Amino acid sequence: MVVLEVNVLKNAACALLILITLSLPYPFASAQDIPHLEKKGDRFALVVDGKPFLMLGAQIGNSSSWPVSLPNAWVALEAMHVNTVEAPVYWEQVEPVHNTFDFTNVDLLVNQARAHHLRLVLLWFGTWKNGQNHYVPEWMKSDPKIYPREITAYGKLLDVMSPNSAANLEADKHAFTALMHHVREIDGARHTVIMIQVENESGSVGSIRDYSATAQQSFNSEIPADLASALHIRPATWAKAFGADADESFAAYSTAHYIGEVAKAGKAEYPLPMYCNVWIAYPVHALENRDRPSPGQEYPSGGPQQANISIWKAAAPSIDVLAPDFYSDDSALFRKILATYHRADNPVFIPETHFGASFGRYFFYALGSGAIGFSPFGVDRPVTAVATANPEAAVDENRQPNPAENFALFAPMVDEIAQFNLQGKLQTAVEEKGSERQTLHFDEADAIISFGFPQSDGNVPPGTPQLQGRAMVAQLGPLEFLVAGFDASVSFSLSPTPSARNEQIEILRADEGMYIGGNWQMSRILNGDETDRGLNFHHGTQQAVRIRLHKLPLYDQEVRKLRQP
Repeated sequence: MVVLEVNVLKNAACALLILITLSLPYPFASAQDIPHLEKKGDRFALVVDGKPFLMLGAQIGNSSSWPVSLPNAWVALEAMHVNTVEAPVYWEQVEPVHNTFDFTNVDLLVNQARAHHLRLVLLWFGTWKNGQNHYVPEWMKSDPKIYPREITAYGKLLDVMSPNSAANLEADKHAFTALMHHVREIDGARHTVIMIQVENESGSVGSIRDYSATAQQSFNSEIPADLASALHIRPATWAKAFGADADESFAAYSTAHYIGEVAKAGKAEYPLPMYCNVWIAYPVHALENRDRPSPGQEYPSGGPQQANISIWKAAAPSIDVLAPDFYSDDSALFRKILATYHRADNPVFIPETHFGASFGRYFFYALGSGAIGFSPFGVDRPVTAVATANPEAAVDENRQPNPAENFALFAPMVDEIAQFNLQGKLQTAVEEKGSERQTLHFDEADAIISFGFPQSDGNVPPGTPQLQGRAMVAQLGPLEFLVAGFDASVSFSLSPTPSARNEQIEILRADEGMYIGGNWQMSRILNGDETDRGLNFHHGTQQAVRIRLHKLPLYDQEVRKLRQP
């Protein structure tokens, strides 16, 4: 009798536990299973399905997330050899009537991405798109009294929603939460969607900040205590705390706090990694009589630009990544931007860039900086689709590489590359004018990279006409490396240590091939002319090389003793 009662109680307790477990929201029930960011030292990885994932991405056009446009997009994406597509979700389409949601386009993106074996990054075009309110629903745009706009210092209403409005924030939070709830329901177990972009190039175009009565009252008050603590400054009004930068700093905090609250609400439904892309502040022309661009005019004021990163990190902790968009052929500026956004609290991610002569070079630079992803914009535009339709035609009359060749080279070994990057085992070299030969330092050995062909003995390598040389070297083990690249020759020497003076290095074996399903598949063993003067990676190369080296004495000591007087 007692035993029976105990068993009944046990069964009831088990049933109750099962009901409680099933009732828990998905992210809390299996948070470790969903895509997330992982940090190791100063390196980051986007982890998808339990392993590091390198995003070889491409973003489709702003108006391409529609049934009529997507067929062309998938063709262009396949030609680029991407593993991830970035695609916009439009607030005006998702919530055409207040509190009435339509996710048919979202379902279409998810289902077609699966059919094409691609991961998906959803871009929430909500309150901001390029510093304006382009994708806000009509019911908001048409009612500025309830959903106020930013106001300039001269009283003009802008086509920018005020970040200082509680009504605007609640409307965006409500819609974004509904989106994340829906994504969890349709994809929580599949992980087609791996990241979310919250807004697009946020900030204000048209004014340095919001001058509405609500905003002005906040501006005249003390800065928030949490911001003062994070920045290690004394509480004071915005003007006293930030001086000449007060207006832009106020705009940065207002925008970051708003977007942080949107992201926080969305993560409560489904905590995918979330990022904000950045319309960066480009330098002014050297001949102009000023030292900085104008916020609100040359870039959206208050976005996560270079000078605003610390404010954003303090005000929007739910945003995992601040990711710079880059549209310039200034290689030095690109390297500076990588260094600026590569922080202990921020992974490197380039969510938008342009096609052109710099594409491959920038990709290798980003890879060498530990980037979790790299993505060109507008891959489905007609000119781009034509240019990438034949990846094998890798050289045009100006010897400019096809952007597709970069992803085509790395796609078969992308899982391994992501792991090497997280472990800090991967380095890259990129050709610059005057640096036709570079050295990468590894344990026990140095990789010597020489750009351009032909390379004559004893002469400086010729480089390439458009600085297209680039190489990647990853250390697999002691004196074992994976090497790939374009327009480059790679050789190895012992690291300059005291013991190295009495040692030399030689190749044991060099296998050309690629990773297939996580396993290295050798296509041929390289030797003779293919290894005598380094491993040669000509333009259009589509395979990598695994090379094993070994050390041996530089001299035979017995013979050397006999020769000594």
